[in-house]
Amino acid sequence: MFKKTDFSIFIAAFGSFLYSVALWFGFLGAPNKEAGLFVAIWVPSILSLGCFAKLSMRGKSNG
Repeated sequence: MFKKTDFSIFIAAFGSFLYSVALWFGFLGAPNKEAGLFVAIWVPSILSLGCFAKLSMRGKSNG
């Protein structure tokens, strides 16, 4: 069902989520809310890129 690449996409998205939370609440130093929001935008971008890659690979194998 899930392939190795799927898990790597999920790990990258979850890692960016954790990094954004760490920046927002200041676990890595002084709280930096703008940087936390910027990194939080990466999560849907990473997941969208993963969906696009999965659909394009599926289209190549069928075609």
